[in-house]
Amino acid sequence: MQSLNSTFRQIFVKDFLFVRTIRKQNFRNQVKLSLRMMGTEAEKGTFLYFAYGSNLWTKRIHENNRTATMVAVGKLEGHRLDFGHWTQRWRGASANILAEEGSHVYGVLWELNQCDQASLDKQEGVLDNIYQRVELTVETVPDGKKVNCMAYRIRDETRQKSVLAHGENLIPSLRYKNVIIQGAKEHGLPEEYVKFLEAVPDNGYNGDVDVNIPLTT
Repeated sequence: MQSLNSTFRQIFVKDFLFVRTIRKQNFRNQVKLSLRMMGTEAEKGTFLYFAYGSNLWTKRIHENNRTATMVAVGKLEGHRLDFGHWTQRWRGASANILAEEGSHVYGVLWELNQCDQASLDKQEGVLDNIYQRVELTVETVPDGKKVNCMAYRIRDETRQKSVLAHGENLIPSLRYKNVIIQGAKEHGLPEEYVKFLEAVPDNGYNGDVDVNIPLTT
């Protein structure tokens, strides 16, 4: 009987150690994934960027930022999509995000090398005081992981000037809106959100713009 009990104890200990090893490995894997998604990009010389406008489309973001790699679809809670600055580049208003309880904005999480930070800032007019970098937390879709990232938001004073200057005409061009929609479809954003984008009022302009990519829709 004592020998049998000893055998059971040995089996129990082996099973316990095996399960603990598996759990530790799973924990390590989860930690590695979480660290990758939530802030250790700097160690690799990369950063996470949440795009919700024209940079949803791969061709657009790769025009100036060739290292961009899609990580996931993202959902930003507590914000709504806005068009807050008239730009000659797109012949209409460019996209923005504004805080609004109960609303959300879908976008794409890109991972980029640090070498592209300056070109992305230039594209977004940071040095011209149009957009500013902001730190955000978004949820990945569909798994709902919380991810720390950066995005661009139009400066309040810039938006106020555009609102005063353009009033109700502060809406996107059809060409710009179609680029956003094309990116949303490319990356599988929810169908209801694509329909929402399609319903956004536009100024009807669908001609040439100051962007060096083939804007087929």
